[in-house]
Amino acid sequence: MTDTKTAGTYAPKPGAAPLSRMVRAQAWLETRTQLRNGEQLLLTVIIPTLLLVLFSAVDIVDTGKGSRVDFLAPGILALAMLSTAFTGQAIATGFERRYGVLKRLGASPLPRWGLMTAKTCSVLAIEALQVLLLTVVALALGWSPHGNPATVLLLLLLGTAAFSGLGLLMAGTLKAEATLAGANLVFILLLVGGGVIVPLDKFPDAAQSALQLLPISALSDGLRDVLRHGTGVPWADLGVLAVWAVLGLGAAARFFKWE
Repeated sequence: MTDTKTAGTYAPKPGAAPLSRMVRAQAWLETRTQLRNGEQLLLTVIIPTLLLVLFSAVDIVDTGKGSRVDFLAPGILALAMLSTAFTGQAIATGFERRYGVLKRLGASPLPRWGLMTAKTCSVLAIEALQVLLLTVVALALGWSPHGNPATVLLLLLLGTAAFSGLGLLMAGTLKAEATLAGANLVFILLLVGGGVIVPLDKFPDAAQSALQLLPISALSDGLRDVLRHGTGVPWADLGVLAVWAVLGLGAAARFFKWE
């Protein structure tokens, strides 16, 4: 009996999937992995939320005139960006590098810049969930935000870029254990001295000048100016974040080691 089917109908067609599909698949995998990690959830979701509720409900720190939640909410949003884009990403990427995951992914059809794009998309997705959750909690606590949402979005994106660059730089140059310790230490130090919970004017004048140049301080102050005081574009804070973003991402691109 003669086979009337066209030759090659069932032949496989090897080759990489379209780049956009590979990036989406990797981003979805990165996001699911982060959300299933209990330690990452503690860092990115539970701790910021508990800090917002605790310091809004209990007069532990003098936040100045006005509602405590109006002062705290912008700072906690900045802390959430730090926890995901810097601390969480640095630790996860550092251990992926240690166990050879990045080396294997680097040999796949997904280019290395595509992998970094997927990681960035994953960070943005988690941050969107953080912003939504913290906004709902803050509103329930009596938060009254003001200002232009576009300016807030610009601050958050620049802050994410700055924190991501610094996180990838740490993960790509240090050992995984050093990254784990360093990222958590930086998180704690910036929580205390970054204007998140304690106003910068509570520190000595000499320290304020230095602390204001930190990316977490610029992000929290910029968000506070817009969301609490309804000011226009905080150009100085945006400038600080832009400088950190350029330096961090540039250094990460230059010194990041895949194995």
